[in-house]
Amino acid sequence: MSRTMTAFRLLDWGQPPQLVETEVPQPGPGEVRVKVAGNGLCHSDVIMPYIPREIAEPQGWRMPFTLGHEIGGHIEALGDGVGHLVIGDPVVLISPHSCGTCWFCLRGLDSACTASGAGRGYGRDGGLAPYVIATAAREVIKLRRLDPKQAAPITDAGTTSYHAVKRALPRLTPGGTAVVIGAGGLGSFAVQYLRVLSPARVVAVDVNPARLAFARELGAHEVLTGVSASTAQDIRTLTGGEGAQAVLDFVGVDATIEAGLAALRKAGVYALVGAGGGTLQQPWGRALPHEAEIFTFQGGTISDTQEAIALADAGLVRSEIDVFPMSRVAEAYEKLDRGELRGRAVVTPEG
Repeated sequence: MSRTMTAFRLLDWGQPPQLVETEVPQPGPGEVRVKVAGNGLCHSDVIMPYIPREIAEPQGWRMPFTLGHEIGGHIEALGDGVGHLVIGDPVVLISPHSCGTCWFCLRGLDSACTASGAGRGYGRDGGLAPYVIATAAREVIKLRRLDPKQAAPITDAGTTSYHAVKRALPRLTPGGTAVVIGAGGLGSFAVQYLRVLSPARVVAVDVNPARLAFARELGAHEVLTGVSASTAQDIRTLTGGEGAQAVLDFVGVDATIEAGLAALRKAGVYALVGAGGGTLQQPWGRALPHEAEIFTFQGGTISDTQEAIALADAGLVRSEIDVFPMSRVAEAYEKLDRGELRGRAVVTPEG
């Protein structure tokens, strides 16, 4: 006789998610069932219900499915052929899906995998439920000392930020400056990674004074409030007129893209991480600094997640969380959307 559980699911295209009863999933060969301790919430969850069907279905999305892609928990059941994990192991799950066999995966670029269009929490059942299924060999990282609830946001927010910082590190030298635009869930991780891994002075930019105070607490040397016509000049003033060696934009609207590129020095690096839908309407020669590297991406690689988890496990990076029971999941999303959280919202199935 099958068991049921309460999950936060998208039931149809264009409809908001609902708390509904669904069956407890059973692991197949090579899979494990994870008892979810906590699932971090992401801004992308808010827009998923409104992604057009004609865009999502060709990427492998299938309705209905359970939201949630930042997952920590414990191994609860093993499928046939799983030998390296045991019941009760604390784990987190790799956030993006990847095949492991394409040209990108074989070169460690699994964040660009050709099969990554649908994944756990976006097109397939995710972790806003008491139980979730994962492929043991590729999607499970065993934890050492970290609490799975605190580790969960590192699988996406922490991993994405780490990927951006890692790409920027070769451009950062002693005496240089790195700017983090948007000091929320992802930006707060970036501030910490920059302090731990680089010699750069770190400047955090945000419209929210509470986030800027938190960024200072996490190690930011300087903070700037808001993004305006003077932001790029303010950054150049802080850097003696040179500009920043790295700008990591976790917002991605017109104003932040324009300010970030204008604040970038020659041969710097600009990462567009935030999916704010911004554009850049500037003459080519003036908008792009000479010899600069400009890149954009989504998520990170499996090795990024492993390394980010290792930094947190060593006590070098904090994962600050605000915990909500499943019954308050809608409230948690509202607070996330309004920027009222100190850390990353994490939903626990059992309250």
